[in-house]
Amino acid sequence: MSAGIFASPIAGSGFVGLKTNVSKLVPTNGSISWSRKTVSNGSRTHCMKTWNPINNKKFETLSYLPPLSDDSIAKEIDYMMKKGWIPCLEFDEVGAVHRENSSIPGYYDGRYWTLWKLPMFGCNDSSQVLKEIHECKKAYPNAYIRCLAFDNKHQAQCMSFVIHKPN
Repeated sequence: MSAGIFASPIAGSGFVGLKTNVSKLVPTNGSISWSRKTVSNGSRTHCMKTWNPINNKKFETLSYLPPLSDDSIAKEIDYMMKKGWIPCLEFDEVGAVHRENSSIPGYYDGRYWTLWKLPMFGCNDSSQVLKEIHECKKAYPNAYIRCLAFDNKHQAQCMSFVIHKPN
């Protein structure tokens, strides 16, 4: 091999590969396509006010929403029963997990609430659960009430949400 083969110049550009067109990737502010891609939070957008974090206890699923109507609760309970889960009601006056009796890791007071009657084995209608909710509210008007769903096959709690918060 001679040294002349490696020393010959290459014709054309030294760049091989894709070339970007920056003007197509980043639209200018005045272009129509830019205005269509921006999000407007104008007068047509109405948002629901959610949970107030100031001097307010944190609870479980759906507790940041306004109080649920009986119809909304019935839909949640129907969902539980379609999954084959067993509804159960619990109540507590404190209503939140806190540390009072011990500071060891993993120990919390208020983790378990008081059971309202037994879990509703064999329940097949959400109106039966709503009746029990109203009875619990009448018996304990100053208590937090939550509904739980237990899966008897996996022996686990699958769902829970706060139904009632005292004023």
